[in-house]
Amino acid sequence: MNALRVPAPQREQLWPYLGLVDGELLDLHTEQLAPALARLVHDAFVGHVLSPAFVCVGARAAVGRGTYRVGMLGDLGAPASSVALAQGLRAFAREREEAENDFYTYAALFTGPVAQDEVAFERLVWRQLQLLHQLDTEPWAAEVSDDPHDPRFSFSFGGRAYFIVGLHGASSRWSRRFAWPTLVFNPHDQFEELREDGRMPRWQQVIRDRDAELQGGINPNLGDFGQLPEARQYSGKANPPDWKCPFQAGPS
Repeated sequence: MNALRVPAPQREQLWPYLGLVDGELLDLHTEQLAPALARLVHDAFVGHVLSPAFVCVGARAAVGRGTYRVGMLGDLGAPASSVALAQGLRAFAREREEAENDFYTYAALFTGPVAQDEVAFERLVWRQLQLLHQLDTEPWAAEVSDDPHDPRFSFSFGGRAYFIVGLHGASSRWSRRFAWPTLVFNPHDQFEELREDGRMPRWQQVIRDRDAELQGGINPNLGDFGQLPEARQYSGKANPPDWKCPFQAGPS
C-alpha cells in the first residue's frame, strides 16, 4: 500500500541541524529559534524517548543528557530531504569529533508521508538511505560491510557507520510507534565501546527485557552484531529469513 501525503505548508523549509540551547530549540547554524512545527515534533519525540517504558536505553541516555541533535525535514525519501539530511549528518559528525565519549544520536524527523503500513514505511526507509548514499562523497566506513545481507553490515555516511532505528505511526512495535516518520542515526562506534569495556551484554539484556515487558516478546529481528544483518532491524518490520534488502552500495 502507498503512503498518504499530508499537506504541510512549511514542508519546503527544511531545518537540518537543530539542538537545545538554554531550553530553546535553535537552528545551530544561525542560532534562530526553530519554527513551531519543529518544536512540536521535537517535543513529542523527546517525550516518547524519555518515557520509562521506552525500550532503547542508548537513545534515552542521549536525550536525557542533551547529547542529541535533530533535523526537521520534509518527506521521507524525497530528494530535498536527502540533501538536508546529508547536511545534518555532516554537521553532527563534525560536532561529535570534538565531544567527549558519550551516547550521541541524530534524529531525522520528517513531516511525511504517513505510511499506511510497515511495508510502505520500509520501502520509504530504503529509498531514503539509497538517496542519501548517492550524496556521499566519502568511502564506506572501513570497519563495517557495505553489503546489507552481510552480518557485519552497517549503514555508512561520511565515512562513519550508523545503526538506524525507524519510527512511524503504523509500527507493530509499540516503542517504535511515533506519529511522524523518523530515522534515528546512532554512531556505530558507541556500540564498539560498549563491547570493549564489557557493558554490551548487560545493555542488550536491559533492552530485550524492556521490549518483552512492553510488547510481550522481543523483536524477532534482534540479533548481536556479526550474527544477523542489522539492515533487517532498521524499519522495525518483522522480516522473513529470505528477506532481500533493496539497498545497493556503489562507488562514492
